[in-house]
Amino acid sequence: ALPISYFDTTSPVRPPPSVAAMASPADKRKIVKKRMKKFPRFQADRFKRMNPAWRKPRGIDGRVRRRFKGSTLMPSIGYGSDKKTRFRLKNGFYKFLVRCPADLEMLLMHNEKYAVEIAHNIGAKKRKEIVERADQLRLYVTNRFSRLRAEESD
Repeated sequence: ALPISYFDTTSPVRPPPSVAAMASPADKRKIVKKRMKKFPRFQADRFKRMNPAWRKPRGIDGRVRRRFKGSTLMPSIGYGSDKKTRFRLKNGFYKFLVRCPADLEMLLMHNEKYAVEIAHNIGAKKRKEIVERADQLRLYVTNRFSRLRAEESD
């Protein structure tokens, strides 16, 4: 027989308590993105030296500035996200950057609003401490499996 997958929802096997105890966001509002694509700078695809980051065209005859049909779209305030779902991650939490285990104490009562992200320059030893403390506080850690080493058996 084939082994039952850990993520198989039809299997009777339950996940370990640490995963089951994770909080889910309190506000289950649907996140609507009006536009996912970036706004490229006009004619940035023509020149290698030109950065594709958006700059407003200011020429007197510019067809993008004059918003001609079929030309590059310009960003405007109408593309903004809903104020209630702005800066949310896909899972519904807000990101909270953590550099030491003491930072987690700020999120003591906010495990249904914020998800923990461990900073990129934190070593394996301190990461392990942060993940263990986050599990105690039922906090969701976005990058919990990064820099994990195989456990050394005595």
